[in-house]
Amino acid sequence: MTTVKFYGGEAIPLEMHKVRIVQKLHLPPVERRLEAMNEAGNNTFLLQNVEVFMDMLTDSGVNAMSDQQLAAMMIADDSYAGSATYTRLESKLRELFGMHYILPTHQGRACENILAQVLVSPGTVVPMNYHFTTTKAHITLNGGSIEELVAEEGLEVVSVHPFKGNMDIAKLRAVIANHGATQIAFVRMEAGTNLIGGQPFSLQNLADVRQVCDEHGLLLVLDASLLADNLYFVKEREEACKDMSIREITRRFADLSDVIYFSARKLGCVRGGGMCMRSEDLYRRMRGLVPLYEGFLTYGGMSVREIEALTVGLEETMDEDMINQGPLFIAYMVEELERRGIPVITPAGGLGCHINALKFLDHIPQSEYPAGALASALYIASGIRGMERGTLSEQREPDGTEVFANMELLRLALPRRVFTLSQVKYAIDRIQWLYDNRRLVGGLVFTEEPEILRFFFGRLTPVSNWQQELVAKFRQDFGDSL
Repeated sequence: MTTVKFYGGEAIPLEMHKVRIVQKLHLPPVERRLEAMNEAGNNTFLLQNVEVFMDMLTDSGVNAMSDQQLAAMMIADDSYAGSATYTRLESKLRELFGMHYILPTHQGRACENILAQVLVSPGTVVPMNYHFTTTKAHITLNGGSIEELVAEEGLEVVSVHPFKGNMDIAKLRAVIANHGATQIAFVRMEAGTNLIGGQPFSLQNLADVRQVCDEHGLLLVLDASLLADNLYFVKEREEACKDMSIREITRRFADLSDVIYFSARKLGCVRGGGMCMRSEDLYRRMRGLVPLYEGFLTYGGMSVREIEALTVGLEETMDEDMINQGPLFIAYMVEELERRGIPVITPAGGLGCHINALKFLDHIPQSEYPAGALASALYIASGIRGMERGTLSEQREPDGTEVFANMELLRLALPRRVFTLSQVKYAIDRIQWLYDNRRLVGGLVFTEEPEILRFFFGRLTPVSNWQQELVAKFRQDFGDSL
């Protein structure tokens, strides 16, 4: 393992890599951070990166690539069709997942678009352990609906349950009985459930879902975007898998699935994506949409250089010393915040550290978007950009009714092999300061609210002058410090 105990007794995660290329960072003064947040409409997606010190918005497309990935980019075959570069990716996917039919795409949501167009029709239902924003949008745009069937433990903020992303099998059977198997478009399992804190599901749970699908002739689709984290947790937490290699666990996941799709911005650490499937008939139904929306069948919207890097990145995902870096650093951050009494999702999951904004800002009603307010406040206090994962990430009902999220989370992503431990400690310190001054933070209201995926480009304003009061307190406590 790569958590080491220091002579003084502290246990810390140890980076299993060295840094050979660096990128300069800039920390604007707190007054400029306030201006930048107002210019961005209190939406961290609309901040200019030049104004950001630590970008913890997402791990998507911002993971550090290895020297081997960079080297592979130099041998790319630029052919539009029949590229040897694509053949190498195809071979690697077949080796790891054991599925013959491959479709490349520019990223994961492109896979969701194709899946929804081919498999979802008006009135159909997609049961899943938990939804992701773009997945739900594609399904509803094609006339379908979703049923979230995450186990009860998944919605417990504080827990010791190792697999909070598990699907409730009894609920799955009930949904099938209620709607009828013919109305089920497919069953979807999301590895490392994003919106409930990057929580994994167990290999046994996937096998149980597979059994139900077989009983009713249903297609089982695996969203493997966060598969790397889920693989790590299965090996660490599932007794039956402790002696299995990461490669063996990967293949077992694949053997239980009919379709695997992924965002390579997460799995593989490049920009791209793809789908793997067993059925030739399904492949033929889907492949025409790739050149229509993505590009030809041997690049699918990716550059060939990224395809070469992806092939290497997929192989590197089989290395436990690579895939454990994110979870170990996240666990350190979560445990430090929990020790200080700051409300976080436990146990630590993948993707990032998730702060429970409902408890952190328990004086702000959900109608004023506490997770969004916390994201705004943390940026002002630290220059750290996080992502709201709560009610802002939902969308209203057709009649305009607000849909309140099960959880109000501020996600602080830790892209793989990007941040140092000192930077993580800086984040912990500024979160502690903000928690001690949390009563200064107020809510937000929309000034511009898009109908679809509003969290990406909607604009909000504070309900009072709380941000100015926060800056004044910062100057009182930190003086001239940034």
